[in-house]
Amino acid sequence: MLEVLTATGLALAAGLNAWIPLVLLGALDRFTGLVELPPAWAWLANEWVLLVLVVLLVVEFLADKVPGLDTVNDVVQTVVRPTAGGIAFGSGLGATTVAVTDPETFFATQQWVPIAVGVVLALLVHLLKAGARPILNAATAGVAAPVASTAEDAGSILIVVAAILAPVLVLLAVAAAVTAGIWLIRRRRRRGRAAGAQPDGS
Repeated sequence: MLEVLTATGLALAAGLNAWIPLVLLGALDRFTGLVELPPAWAWLANEWVLLVLVVLLVVEFLADKVPGLDTVNDVVQTVVRPTAGGIAFGSGLGATTVAVTDPETFFATQQWVPIAVGVVLALLVHLLKAGARPILNAATAGVAAPVASTAEDAGSILIVVAAILAPVLVLLAVAAAVTAGIWLIRRRRRRGRAAGAQPDGS
């Protein structure tokens, strides 16, 4: 059960920032005893992989804090964050996953299931983030972009730490994601009703 919560937390964190959970997993495995990645995911702790991940993290960190560019970044990350979520969930769950050199075997042995779960979890969080950001930017003339992005980065880090040290706390992250989803849906419905109530000018 705890492994599932850990994997869930890592995938949710990837939905906020694709690279934070991967960098932290690899670094904690390489430099501490807090994480021991399963053999199939040990490449995350490779120093060159970590270097590339850190560079990508810096790029996203900066791009996500510029109004307008943050929206473009979210479009690009629609593929990247779910992919990172799949990797994070698979490594967090300790799944034994081989390289997909034989797709038939890969799907027949159900090795794709943990990755698919992580992809879905990260995608849902990403869609919430990408849907909320334009609303915040419009309401604050872009001032909220760096503040919201910094809060999301901090949230991603906290979720990863909680997933590794106290997996039960991941339930709070799940509750927060559900709450954010409800808020976003209600906000869009209110905006839709307001737009429909405006005179058409005829």
